[in-house]
This record gives sequence, C-alpha cells and structure tokens, in this order.
Amino acid sequence: MDNEFYKIVKKISEILLENNLRLSIAESCTGGFISHVITNLPGASKFFEMSVVSYSENSKKSVLGIKGSLLKKHGVISEDTAIAMAKSVRKTGNTDYALSVTGIAGPEKMEGKDVGLIYIAVAKEDLVESKGIKLKGRREEIKEQASLEALQFLYQVLKIWA
Repeated sequence: MDNEFYKIVKKISEILLENNLRLSIAESCTGGFISHVITNLPGASKFFEMSVVSYSENSKKSVLGIKGSLLKKHGVISEDTAIAMAKSVRKTGNTDYALSVTGIAGPEKMEGKDVGLIYIAVAKEDLVESKGIKLKGRREEIKEQASLEALQFLYQVLKIWA
C-alpha cells in the first residue's frame, strides 16, 4: 500500500478501534478505491463493515435509496447527493460512521460540471460534515487524489467527533 494511504488509514483505524466504532462507505467516482485501500490494512474487518460502489444514477436510487427528486434537483454530482449517500450507507450498514464520495473523474464534463469536481461527506447519527473540492489530472489521478482527500477528511472529522 502507498505509504501516504497507509498512514492515513492507520490513523483512522486507531481512532475507530480505540472507540469501538464501525465504518461504512458509499463510493461513486472512486470506484471502490477507498475500500480497496482500507482492506489492505490487516485487521480492517474489526472496524470496516461494508462498502457500496454506487456508480450509476440508477444504483444511487435502487441500492442507496436516494430520492429521484433529490438527484433531479441537485444532480448526481452534488454535495446534497454526497450527504444522502453517507446517511444511507450508514443506516444500511448500521454503523457509527459513514464516508461517501461522488464526483467527476473525467475525461468529459457531466451535468455541465467540470472534470475533477468532487463532493465528500461524513455522517454520524444526525450529524453530517461535507465539502466540495476541485482536482486536476488524468482520470486515474483524480480517482486516487479523491480517495486520499476523502480519507483525510474522514480523519479530520473523526478527530473532532470520536
């Protein structure tokens, strides 16, 4: 595992394990990369419950239960969608925390939005923190950067909430 990813996943695992907390993830543009990185850490099953790669709009509706009206109003690539994804996967996984990420890895715009636009959300019970970022690079680079940004955001939120 890349050293930068290993370090952040290790820090996240320490907080979750120390507080006996479980994590679930909903990924879109990262295509399972975040889950891949987490499961490279030996013992991840002690804190990592599940992951959903909800790549299409249809799967966001059918698997995660995101309302079509929300997707129509805000788009698949939106902060509102990231928040809904995090809330849904936390509930489905019956976990303490959930992380979600949605965005555009490219190579073309989507919903009139630029390549590299990424939204991340972390949910806990009735609390949610979210943010949008703009990344540059090729498709693979954006997926990797978005995954690292999401994990770093999760770590920052966990330090405050856990």
